[in-house]
Amino acid sequence: MPESAHDSLVVVDLSYQYPDGNEALRGVNLRIPRGERVAVLGPNGAGKTTLVLHLNGILTGVGSVHVAGTLVAPSNFAEIRRRVGVVFQDPDDQLFMPTVREDVAFGPANLGLKGDELDQRVDWALDQVDMREFVNRAPHHLSFGQRRRVALATVLSMEPEILVLDEPSSNLDPASRRELAEIVQRLDITLLMVTHDLPYALQICPRAVVMSRGQIVGDGPTREVLLDEPLMSANRLELPYGFDPSSVPAAGTIKQ
Repeated sequence: MPESAHDSLVVVDLSYQYPDGNEALRGVNLRIPRGERVAVLGPNGAGKTTLVLHLNGILTGVGSVHVAGTLVAPSNFAEIRRRVGVVFQDPDDQLFMPTVREDVAFGPANLGLKGDELDQRVDWALDQVDMREFVNRAPHHLSFGQRRRVALATVLSMEPEILVLDEPSSNLDPASRRELAEIVQRLDITLLMVTHDLPYALQICPRAVVMSRGQIVGDGPTREVLLDEPLMSANRLELPYGFDPSSVPAAGTIKQ
């Protein structure tokens, strides 16, 4: 799988076995061009989280992972972890400072930004998630949906190459779910979204890959993947009752 200057992510023959012998990844190959939004689908235990943990070097297996042309390797971990921004399922795992401003400023400040440059980066990141008016608020005084948006801002403030969202719609009320989708759709960034929420995948990501037993077993336009009944059934993926992917507008593509 030769690399391209337009690829945000290239994974080649990636395999990983946990110490207990569980083979979590088996020869995974994946390319994501810059600016593409891709949903990662699959049952629990398929290898989705293990794959994500290889993107920033938390786990290292056999094979190779390149982010924007840079090999994920110990000598590059600092740069790789700036380029791959992960928003966890629980925003409280990422918010630990007294105010929203301090949380969003934490990463850029550690990169050496200060003064007006740091303030501008914080304001920009909060503008991306429509949370600038809460800049001086304590995160624990925000709603769950607002905290998730601030957690997203903490990642965006690092100006990553790839944004990884882990179950972004979980525990959100319908309005917060819609608002987050609108925010994510307008971001000009490469997106990898791990989710069990199949309608959300269709709404946000034009492309979907399906993982099962450590391998990618499906890859294509999200609507086509969701309408592939044999693929869905074989991998324990079920659409919500009454949901018909063919009747819902699919996500648009990001301008390359």
